Amino acid sequence: MTTAADRFGTQKESPLREGKPPKLSEIAAFAEYMNTGWGMPDRTPRVVPGAVEAAAAHRARLAEALPGRTIVLAAGEAPVRSNDMTYDFRPDSDFLWVTGCAVPNAVVVLRDGDPTLYLPPPAAPGDPGFWTDPRYGELWVGAEPGLAEWARALGVEVRPLSELTEDVTRDEEVGRTLAELRMYKDEWEIGQLREAVDRTVDGFAAVVREIPTAIAGPGERWLQGTFDRYARAYGNGPGYATIVGSGQHAPTLHWVRCDGPVLPDEVLLLDMGVEVNSFYTADVTRTFPASGRFSPAQRQVHDLVEQAHRAGLAAVGPGRRFTDFHHASMEVIARGLADWGLLPVSVDEALSDTGQHHRRYLVCGVGHHLGLDVHDCGRATEEAYQGATMAPGMVLTVEPGLYFHAHDLTVPPELRGIGVRIEDDLLVTPDGMEVLSRALPLDADGLEKWMAVDCHEHVSHGK
Repeated sequence: MTTAADRFGTQKESPLREGKPPKLSEIAAFAEYMNTGWGMPDRTPRVVPGAVEAAAAHRARLAEALPGRTIVLAAGEAPVRSNDMTYDFRPDSDFLWVTGCAVPNAVVVLRDGDPTLYLPPPAAPGDPGFWTDPRYGELWVGAEPGLAEWARALGVEVRPLSELTEDVTRDEEVGRTLAELRMYKDEWEIGQLREAVDRTVDGFAAVVREIPTAIAGPGERWLQGTFDRYARAYGNGPGYATIVGSGQHAPTLHWVRCDGPVLPDEVLLLDMGVEVNSFYTADVTRTFPASGRFSPAQRQVHDLVEQAHRAGLAAVGPGRRFTDFHHASMEVIARGLADWGLLPVSVDEALSDTGQHHRRYLVCGVGHHLGLDVHDCGRATEEAYQGATMAPGMVLTVEPGLYFHAHDLTVPPELRGIGVRIEDDLLVTPDGMEVLSRALPLDADGLEKWMAVDCHEHVSHGK
């Protein structure tokens, strides 16, 4: 990686003078030369089709929910990785929802829904920072739209960030209101989520094709890298840290280290989602037999999770309580574990508020809202989230699982080290629900067949 030009000044001290060599910015002749002789690069803003119109509709909904309010939202900035190196920038979801703009350190002020966008102007040729500022200098980061270009693209008033006078402190009520508004996706958002899911299914196929290579040596990280490469090539990137868990890593809920081997006789849990260029993300999980065939013990666990998953899907629909699918899945899990002799109490006792013994093997919840964030609408109140009823336009996941850790002595030896999760993305419709990720099989036989044939055709045909 290169370092800001002034850090080291000139390459070497002149033999004709003593003392500290001058910084490049202190050399008048060089600065003058750097400010001349540049043409005009393309500075067209990168805006996803439909995003401008969607953002305007979102602002109108926010103004209706909080009439007469002045609302200030910030895009944020890339977090520092170390010293002067940062991670990739990803805009704040609330800011993005009302602007359709993804510029670091931008701020929008909404006065009863009417926006003024404040942006840090890029440092173009002729600006002092053009070649000295590694954050905004175009010589460092490439050509960027200016204020006028953004104003034309977004159809809103755009001013320099230096003119901002409002306080950008996060307002708790505004954050809560935005989270609850964002639970209900409009048609444009649903289209973005469909694209994200379709790309994710393609990404699964690309990963499954690479399982033999991963088994041969590079392991879990080869598969993680395969999906992340696909997500960056066909979208903005992965929507969250890709989970690839083989063998005893599969029961670890958020196994993102992915530093183990892919074992041919063990299950392989893949939890992956493409975030498309509008920043909407999918969130899908399937558990495959790395060998292509489930063992009897692996199939036993997978079949029970599948039953719980189907029970959860059946509990999704308009007018149903948001927690219905959770309870439906959990009841199937508890009864199955009881049949296997793994519960120290009765099913009714386990399912009671004072029991929950079955949760030893499924300590997490079994679903959440999905949208601009993988765990969307997290600032909503408990009443508006868990306590709400499902309604058309909601997009959510259902993801039951069973996680039998290799060192859990309450589990029979043949089940230890098996982790299975099935996760689908669902749209609540006026008359029921639609499984957006239905292109991936649910059952063990279907997954085996898909591994053998369908995923190869899926990728080679470029769906």
